[in-house]
Amino acid sequence: MLFPVKTAVTSFKDPLHETEGLLEYLVKRGLLKSGKRAAEGREKESEIDSARMAIRKLLLLLKPIDPYPFLQTEGSSLIKNPQVLKYLESRCKVHRNAINFCQEILSKKPVEWKPISRNDLSHPIRDVDMVITVGGDGTLLHASHFIDDSVPVLGVNSDPTQAQEVEELSDQFDASRSTGHLCAATVNNFEQVLDDILFGRVVPSKVSRISLKLNSELLLSHALNDILIAHPCPAAVSRFSFKIKNKNGESSPKTVNCRSSGLRICTAAGSTAAMQSAGGFMMPMLSRDLQFMVREPISPGSTASLMHSAFKPDQFMDVNWYSDHGTIYIDGCQVQHSVQLGDTIEISSDAPVLNVFLSHGISQIKSRY
Repeated sequence: MLFPVKTAVTSFKDPLHETEGLLEYLVKRGLLKSGKRAAEGREKESEIDSARMAIRKLLLLLKPIDPYPFLQTEGSSLIKNPQVLKYLESRCKVHRNAINFCQEILSKKPVEWKPISRNDLSHPIRDVDMVITVGGDGTLLHASHFIDDSVPVLGVNSDPTQAQEVEELSDQFDASRSTGHLCAATVNNFEQVLDDILFGRVVPSKVSRISLKLNSELLLSHALNDILIAHPCPAAVSRFSFKIKNKNGESSPKTVNCRSSGLRICTAAGSTAAMQSAGGFMMPMLSRDLQFMVREPISPGSTASLMHSAFKPDQFMDVNWYSDHGTIYIDGCQVQHSVQLGDTIEISSDAPVLNVFLSHGISQIKSRY
């Protein structure tokens, strides 16, 4: 049964205080070898107590339970293709089951926790030791705009893409589900990943975010993936110039003047998203460099080689906006800021990092440039 989304903090039963005892519990869970318990028990108990004290209160942030409300409108579906209907209904069911599963696992752990829909999140997340998102990368991205560098986050991909399903339905529609690039867990390994975190066997990775200043005023929104600066109409030309400057006052000798469909800047985490789709390069996940690309430049001429590159943490990009209108899109449609003729935008990696528990494979990505 699905727990209500707006419940009070869930009461818990601490398995470490049950009759089997601490060491027996650790052996049973595979967290401690049975040998040398007499000599090592007290030391191990101290280590576990320290780990347990670090994370005791969790927030479970959920993608909406029924993410496809358009499936039913006044008793009839807006979608007529039965295969598409079956696919979307399956996605809803799988997601609901994942939420139930995660809540059942949490109810057995020595932590306090409460669930909340991401649509109900409107204030910075405070007074918790960790956030667990259940959804996909979009849910984790949404959470990142309410989290500073003091609260780690774990992403659970509730509905991973099934390669066989995609292949079978490729002639009818795109049956991709959730990529979950930033999600370290699925229902298959959630309990193991959670135990590793609670018992201090893994630590979060410090992932860079983008800091923005608009006319020298610091914006409170930090991009985990990328930003796009463009005209609000995608068919309109964006006019701007930029220069890469060092924070010690030096700057590159060349100002790059652009007429294009916009400018995209990404973090290492975002280098596998829209930037890679546009022909960008993959970056090591823990790199603090920022990659940029001018989109569809018009007659770039001698500056063509300057339209796509990266800059270092001790540098920043200074952009001058020369169109009547413009918008800064932060992490897709998560956050938007308007810009106008004459505005200046400063872009750097000075934002607080986001502490994310990543899968081993993602954290070990090597540079492609």
